[in-house]
Amino acid sequence: MQKIQAAITGVYGYLPPDVLSNADLAKMVDTTDEWITTRTGIKERRIMRNGAASDIAYGAVKGLLEKMNLDPMEIELVVLATVTPDYLFPSTANVLCDKIGMKNAWGFDLKAACSGFIYALSTASQFIETGRYKKVLVVGVDKMSSIIDYEDRATCVIFGDGAGAVLLEPNTDGYGVQDFILRSDGSGREFLVQPAGGSAMPPTIESVEKRLHYVKQEGKQVFKFAVTNMAEVSAEIMENNNLQSEDVDWLVPHQANLRIIDATAERMGLPREKVMINIEKYGNTTAGTLPLCLWDYENQLKKGDNIILSAFGGGFTWGAVYLKWAYDGNK
Repeated sequence: MQKIQAAITGVYGYLPPDVLSNADLAKMVDTTDEWITTRTGIKERRIMRNGAASDIAYGAVKGLLEKMNLDPMEIELVVLATVTPDYLFPSTANVLCDKIGMKNAWGFDLKAACSGFIYALSTASQFIETGRYKKVLVVGVDKMSSIIDYEDRATCVIFGDGAGAVLLEPNTDGYGVQDFILRSDGSGREFLVQPAGGSAMPPTIESVEKRLHYVKQEGKQVFKFAVTNMAEVSAEIMENNNLQSEDVDWLVPHQANLRIIDATAERMGLPREKVMINIEKYGNTTAGTLPLCLWDYENQLKKGDNIILSAFGGGFTWGAVYLKWAYDGNK
């Protein structure tokens, strides 16, 4: 019996139309375009003025289904990564399925912060590999503007809104997800967290007044952990699969900080031209960064390309996925 692997057969992204530039932020907090660009590599980001995370995801999934000429009823499962769900419950995956008309699909949300997409991709691939499902959607979406304090210079310059979606289908020719390594360390929660809103600190007038429903980040600690762990796990997955730097066609790194991206590529021995980067246009869209990279670079991808996706996020969470691309993106 031939081995079934989960292959990405299509990708699509959606960005809200409103642009928030560094110049715009300089009018809101004590910062400059030079300060932001030097420290992060970000020039602008997109913001969803009206609507929820499901509306951003809707744009990506609707575009993907139309591109692949698929009826929404053909989708069997949706795994949606987000930290900005429409509601605590029901899941944003459920809301999305209703909005799109995916009546035959069941779905759930997966919360792993910036590592959300690789967690979701690894999870969804298992449903394909069992042979039980034939068409599975993996969605990475975040409306970070809904939990960002635009009076906090440390966080408001980093994040943007956006979504990307991929279609997973069975493949028996060796293409698709080959391996993954996923890690977590809950002791890092204090360094990157939304303190209020959950059962640990339910909403109160005081929690709102203290601005505890926004993202709080200890930048130096997060940077130190991210630059080490993202680079190490990327090198580890290469070693586990006997890949040399010349064997890797593309690195798809989480778009949090250009210095972290460069450090990861250096550890893997990869030149810049093999690294997908769009941080300057979108900022950190959290679970949306990796599929948006695939969407932006799709035309350059070739069937059989060895691709490594790598991410680090709050929790802490981190990991890497090794996959073989299943189609020529320019066709």
